[in-house]
Amino acid sequence: MESHVYHIPVMLFPSVDGLNIKQSGTYVDVTLGGGGHSREILRRLGPQGRLFSFDQDQDALKQVQSDSERSGITFCDGRTAASEGTTAPQWTLVQSNFRYLKNWMRYYDIDHIDGLLADLGVSSHHFDEASRGFSFRNDAPLDMRMNQRSGQSAADVVNSYSAEQLTSLFRVFGELRQAHRLAELIVKARKQHDIQTTGELVSLLSPALAPAAQKKDLARIFQALRIEVNHEMDALREMLEAATELLAPGGRLVVLSYHSLEDRMVKNLMRSGNIQGDIHQNIYGHIDSTLKPVGKAQNATPEEQEANPRSRSVTMRVAEKTEES
Repeated sequence: MESHVYHIPVMLFPSVDGLNIKQSGTYVDVTLGGGGHSREILRRLGPQGRLFSFDQDQDALKQVQSDSERSGITFCDGRTAASEGTTAPQWTLVQSNFRYLKNWMRYYDIDHIDGLLADLGVSSHHFDEASRGFSFRNDAPLDMRMNQRSGQSAADVVNSYSAEQLTSLFRVFGELRQAHRLAELIVKARKQHDIQTTGELVSLLSPALAPAAQKKDLARIFQALRIEVNHEMDALREMLEAATELLAPGGRLVVLSYHSLEDRMVKNLMRSGNIQGDIHQNIYGHIDSTLKPVGKAQNATPEEQEANPRSRSVTMRVAEKTEES
């Protein structure tokens, strides 16, 4: 059933296990990707259970729809809600950024959910499809938009941001010590002509990177641009806050993070109940939070890391909505 060519789901069984699925529950997969996690959730649901799967990338939705139709799995494409008086579809695909989670749940008359899974890694398809511009290993247009129908591309960022803005972007989202130098190189080069392809950007910046760390630093440069283009940190914050509000008492939040910026935000929320990580204690000295961590952070097994190298940087965290919230 799973399309291994399109995308290999990371920590498939541990992440879905973390949801502690009830057969009649309502669940959300905010990162559909190749559909692996969603199909495993669906497999564990009973006839009364419901699943909503989000992805803003039309390629992902088309792939999952095609695979599902071949496998005989039925779904609703999310363009219209179930008509009044009809049976609600068990599986609904929603083409949208997950930052609009709360709005879509309201649209479908869902007040509470029993679990939400978020795999924040970029789909294998995005890296492997050279034309999308996500990888520094291929020469392609500097795009990097998850939703290719709207928003600024990576080329727009590279060719319009000031040196100060680029420096901040590379320093904060890429955690690059040479951020200012990289920004200066870009600003100088674009005075001659716009930087339009990934190959042009790699050729321009590679000489400023230490040979031993070149691949790692290029990955961080492209990560920083991707985060900026897709407003990933703002979207993640909005989704996490909405998920915390939507979860029913006892409901589970499962998040797979791939870099420290994401994981710090997730860890803060699960430990303190807020994105900033501010600890508030009640009169008894207990942390006053709507969430409580379930177990410790987990990583992919050595076997999975060997089979799927993109799982090497993953950190999985699980939290549960408290009964008092």
